[in-house]
Amino acid sequence: MSHTITPAVSPVEGATVQRAAARRGRLLLLAATILLCAVLILQILDASGVTALGLVSWRPLLFAYIVWAVALCASQVMIRGEAGRRAVFVLPAVLFTVAMVVFPTVFGLYIAFTDWNLSAAAGRRFNGLDNLRTLFADRYFWNALLNMVYYVLSVLVQYVIAFGLALLLNAEIKARKFFRVAFLLPLMLSPVAVSWMIGKSLMEYRFGPAATLARHLGWDNPAFFSTPWLARTSIMAMDAWVSIPFMMIMLLAGLQALPSEIKEAAKVDGASGWQSFKEITFPLMLPVSMTVIILRIIFQLKLADIVINVTAGGPGGATDTVSSFIFREYRDRSNVGYGTMLAEFYLVIIIIFVALILKGASRWMQREN
Repeated sequence: MSHTITPAVSPVEGATVQRAAARRGRLLLLAATILLCAVLILQILDASGVTALGLVSWRPLLFAYIVWAVALCASQVMIRGEAGRRAVFVLPAVLFTVAMVVFPTVFGLYIAFTDWNLSAAAGRRFNGLDNLRTLFADRYFWNALLNMVYYVLSVLVQYVIAFGLALLLNAEIKARKFFRVAFLLPLMLSPVAVSWMIGKSLMEYRFGPAATLARHLGWDNPAFFSTPWLARTSIMAMDAWVSIPFMMIMLLAGLQALPSEIKEAAKVDGASGWQSFKEITFPLMLPVSMTVIILRIIFQLKLADIVINVTAGGPGGATDTVSSFIFREYRDRSNVGYGTMLAEFYLVIIIIFVALILKGASRWMQREN
């Protein structure tokens, strides 16, 4: 029998092949980058009215970005070899994030510095810092931002209630499984459905069951959304009813993960229930608690649907959130440029605020440990 012997490739030849492949990869990436930049420049010139290419949408830029993304993945394999193949598993997620998060944010920043009202015939035009000056003078926006302070502080009350419910459902009580499912029901409902079931039905001023009960108890004018503090409190209560189950289930999972040996040792040492909670349960639950609170604050900063459906920000902006205010700026006034400036400014505030919370929580937990 005859065997075909494949000649071995010398290290020098292998290095030469790798260099040639890397050179082709760099050329491919350079060509795709030039194409992407050229399409981007043409789109910007056409959108600004400098040229009249008839590009009615940003679809050409999307196609150029897809070509560039494929070329980037292929070039990484050609340039880096095995390390490039590993990078290809991560690159699609990164490129998708750039396309769906980074680009819209940057494009929104461009729109934020334009005067663009959909009801005006003039169309979009650059107006410099006018939107920013309007924002700083807009007392309704700052009122909505002040309301967010109250809404965020209410998260601490929600946490206390959720922790109490988690402790209750973690104890050996009858019908524990039933109560776990029952307490999770509000989480399964849409906030819009909750707005109509509770805000528009149960708490309706004339015929709502809650208002009728309040009249029987001696409240002559049971209008839950007529005065600022009561309307804000009612919105907080509805929001808490939807959100507490989320916090409760995460805290319950943390309680069930705690080692039972520590609790048993505390009982043997004669520790009371409060001492066991204060010295053992609560400190061990700090990482879970901080995660729950931070996640809930992030969700709270986006609160809008309940406010929009129940009060539309009233009375007098007492229940307004920044998100509901921006929504009305888009929907009612068709003011895309100013609404986008509000959204971008609020995004910066959220990033700074959450970063400070994360840093402060990390330092506090290190000090406690």
